[in-house]
Amino acid sequence: MLPRRLVQLYLGLTLYGVSMALIVRSALGNMPWDVLHQGLADRLDWSIGTAAIVVGALVLLAWIPLRQRPGLGTVSNVVVLGLALDATLALVAAPSSLPLRVAMLAGGIVLNGVATAAYIGVHFGPGPRDGLMTGLVRRTGWSVRLVRTSIEVAVVAAGWLLGGTLGVGTVLYAAAIGPLVQLLLPRLSVSPAPRPTRPAGAPPLRG
Repeated sequence: MLPRRLVQLYLGLTLYGVSMALIVRSALGNMPWDVLHQGLADRLDWSIGTAAIVVGALVLLAWIPLRQRPGLGTVSNVVVLGLALDATLALVAAPSSLPLRVAMLAGGIVLNGVATAAYIGVHFGPGPRDGLMTGLVRRTGWSVRLVRTSIEVAVVAAGWLLGGTLGVGTVLYAAAIGPLVQLLLPRLSVSPAPRPTRPAGAPPLRG
């Protein structure tokens, strides 16, 4: 079970980075956090993947006062997404025709839904951005919808002011990703193997 979970984790994170790149290449509007990543990358002369890694690491530091505990999936998310994003951008050119750009956007959104369900479904810990949301929900008592919307509006606004691409793709992604993940997560969920138990009165397990 563990090998299956590890393969699914890293395949899911890699595909997530690929989906990010497809949406960026469509030039029809980035995912909310990628509006910020692209804006920072343009201002600092970084690659978008580097900006995503740095932002992910900074968000992870924000977990400390929220008393969130990262897992393997959390730490892997910070690194793998940025590397896969940059690698895909280096291999995939921006299409010139609008139909191809629309197809790339749609494919990127669907692939992102699959990738999200794949890496969340193995239960190795949330990504740093999702963990920030859940940590704030727990500490403030606010609703998930309010906290997530507030974070993403702030991120998109900051990214747009820095020059990130905001457009119809941003809105479509925000509307579609929740239903996609809800549909796919039960099909891609892999529960960790249960710990062995011992009958009452049995000697303690040795290991």
